[in-house]
Amino acid sequence: MAPIADDAVARLAGERLDHRFKGLPPDADARTVGELAAERRSLFTGGFTTPVLALSAEALEHNLALMEHYSAEHDLAFAPHGKTSMAPRLFQRQLDHGAWGITAATPAQVRVYRAFGVRRIFLANEVVDAVALRWLAAELAADPALRLVTYVDSVRGVELMDAALRDAGAGRPLDVVVELGADGARTGVRSDEECERVADAVAATGTLRLVGLAGYEAEIPDADGEVVRAWLRRLTGLAVAFDKAGRFAGVEEIVVSAGGSAWFDAVAEVFAQLPTLSAPVLKLLRSGAYVTHDDGQYRNKTPFNRLAGEGALQPALRLWTQVVSRPEPGMAYLNAGKRDVSYDLGLPEPQVVRSARDGSIRPATGLTVTRLADQHAFVAVADEAQALEVGDWVGLGVSHPCTVFEKWPMIPLAWADGTVTEYVRTFF
Repeated sequence: MAPIADDAVARLAGERLDHRFKGLPPDADARTVGELAAERRSLFTGGFTTPVLALSAEALEHNLALMEHYSAEHDLAFAPHGKTSMAPRLFQRQLDHGAWGITAATPAQVRVYRAFGVRRIFLANEVVDAVALRWLAAELAADPALRLVTYVDSVRGVELMDAALRDAGAGRPLDVVVELGADGARTGVRSDEECERVADAVAATGTLRLVGLAGYEAEIPDADGEVVRAWLRRLTGLAVAFDKAGRFAGVEEIVVSAGGSAWFDAVAEVFAQLPTLSAPVLKLLRSGAYVTHDDGQYRNKTPFNRLAGEGALQPALRLWTQVVSRPEPGMAYLNAGKRDVSYDLGLPEPQVVRSARDGSIRPATGLTVTRLADQHAFVAVADEAQALEVGDWVGLGVSHPCTVFEKWPMIPLAWADGTVTEYVRTFF
């Protein structure tokens, strides 16, 4: 079974470029994406306008290979969360690097995945929208090879799902996993007893099929290694208990899933302790931010900080801006702001400066972004950085890739020397 429709992704190269795609060369209008890629323009001298977000080709490939290796070494299946990038070209690369499928958070994201032929989707949310459920039922009916798994976390939710699917005349049951939560956390069932009640409600329908349990550990209040491991042991313990009670009878594969980008080491450790169950267990990891990593939130939280000898992720996103004003010695202003870069989990971090005079690149020592306006970054300039001039390019590292991707519908993929060989289309 092909995990994605290669022809649908390939057709992205035929899209015509125009004013919708900020940062791209104005003289590329009316060219196709493929035609512009074939020109192999320089990000710095090829007509791109600032600000422009770029992906590092080398770092992207490194991160894809590292998580493929990590998952295989720890006997984990991998369904990276697609909400990070919403980029079918990146989905294709993730699947080519061994991913089982792609995780979604909403039916709207699933629609994008299906438009590009993704056939294994883990929908990490309870869906109670009748219109969305009718559409999911139609997708399952139209494609026998589609594997779709979604959350349930309440008896009422099960009632609403069942009613909508019955009204839709669903022929295939929708596979569901009970979502385990934690007090004070986000969604998910709070008690083991309620998990059983939700599972019983699923069993009473003809439209839903219980295939496992799942959850998201990173939203547990005051999460640390001990707390996260205890919660994961609750999750796996419920899977064992449900299996002994016959709740997975007839299921070809039992799904047990957790794991964002902050605790996948704990997931690997606890999932490895799962005993043999009545059917093979799909131990599904769902980290998403790894694909580009970052220079903030995930730089600090990645489990690779704790995993000596297992490698390290590399930041793959850089926002290139220009200095547009130096009105006083201690301040500079860049032509990028809240409309261009994330700021919800930390301000962007100046990494490098590219001289507008000779193209030389130096570390951005002494530069600090202090705040953002809609279209400007306010930069404090220390004494050692006073050589910064209007027109210089400043490369910013970002914190939290999820809220950067959404601001850029087309992102150039550049090699270390600045040569752009590909463009990544996003769909938010």
